[in-house]
Amino acid sequence: MKVAKFGGSSVANAEQLQKVANIIQDDKDRKVIVVSAPGKRFSDDVKVTDLLIALGEAYFKKQPYEEELQTVLNRFQEITSELKISDQIIHDIKDGVQGILASNDSDALKMDALKATGEDSLAKVLSAYLQSLGLEATYLNPQEAGIIVSDTPGSAQILEESYEYIYKLRDRNEIVVIPGFFGYSTSGKLITFSRGGSDITGSIVAAGVKAELYENFTDVDSVYCVNPTIVENPKEITSLTYKEMRELSYAGFSVFHDEALIPAFKADIPVCIKNTNNPRGMGTIIVSKKEPQPNPVVGIASDTGFISIYVSKYLMNRELGFGRKLLTILEDEDISFEHTPSGIDDISVIIRESVLTKEKEERIIARIKEELDPDTVSVERDLALIMVVGEGMDSTLGLADKATHAFNKAQVNIEMMNQGSSEVSMMFGIKADKVNESVKALYETFFE
Repeated sequence: MKVAKFGGSSVANAEQLQKVANIIQDDKDRKVIVVSAPGKRFSDDVKVTDLLIALGEAYFKKQPYEEELQTVLNRFQEITSELKISDQIIHDIKDGVQGILASNDSDALKMDALKATGEDSLAKVLSAYLQSLGLEATYLNPQEAGIIVSDTPGSAQILEESYEYIYKLRDRNEIVVIPGFFGYSTSGKLITFSRGGSDITGSIVAAGVKAELYENFTDVDSVYCVNPTIVENPKEITSLTYKEMRELSYAGFSVFHDEALIPAFKADIPVCIKNTNNPRGMGTIIVSKKEPQPNPVVGIASDTGFISIYVSKYLMNRELGFGRKLLTILEDEDISFEHTPSGIDDISVIIRESVLTKEKEERIIARIKEELDPDTVSVERDLALIMVVGEGMDSTLGLADKATHAFNKAQVNIEMMNQGSSEVSMMFGIKADKVNESVKALYETFFE
């Protein structure tokens, strides 16, 4: 049995859904299908999920929301008309949205239900289309499929008991189409995963049914070793390990939501990234282990939007609990840290700029000064992180030397570097305006 997940670009319109149906028919082992909501049809288009979020935000502000609702209805009307299937789903969407808004649920639960409307409706459309082609197929609600999640709106976590229920999908003979992105709490409330959560659903279902393979269909032939908007025609990666993909996803690769692989990883299920527009292409396979390579570096990822809080104090290393106290201050402000490079008298805490409001920053700096009595405390903005990723890097001589020479060649100053704690990556902190030239120099060093 294979589980196939189709992303937003793969289900954006009727033409793409016809390709999806052909892919499903091409392999009888593709028995469980997970779908996203319709994505962009062209570069300036708006994803259906974004329209539904805008609808909800307008409603909560007591502003008109009919335009966003009508745009969603028009998108689905266009799809059903071109596929020549019933347009009953249009009425269901309209009634469903009105029912959500009129319910007694909290605003957070209402927003989750609105956001899930795109995936849920698309799954019904695809199952109806497969039936029109003479295939034995059915729509299956995540609650019926056994996807039971924690009661945390917008950030659901799968409950272990789910896998026992999901395994029963193996007993079904028909093709099952499941909407991604959401599950149900034990009390029966619809709860969504974090954004990009359809990938999480696919991974959960693959683990639950103990699939031979989890196929994730998107709009690229494979994962590239570097962002193709920075380097023209970069090399493709044919195989990755879970650890490598996790590091790359964290540092800016957008192919996968960075939590998506955890269920598949735990169940040791191979994941193959494939192109809906070129389904016979090799794609990229993600596995637990792979054979050592002469060049252990598989990819270079970059992401901007980071801040460094720098704290210096003479004899810091002799002061018991200094690091714990510093991180506790961040914890009290609900801020998680990304990296903590340190020396004997200083420490930097790297956090995402998006989580640090002006008010939080002022409170944090004031508490650090008051509670830790540092010699120096400062905040450095506009940082980018670049990750050089590959298993086996820790046992290969000269990689850090090559990397630092690449930065020197690009005339980029390294603000910070961290490798010791990871077997699969080297992290470099630089100024955000130097990302492109740095990535190009590293690509030339490791791949050309």
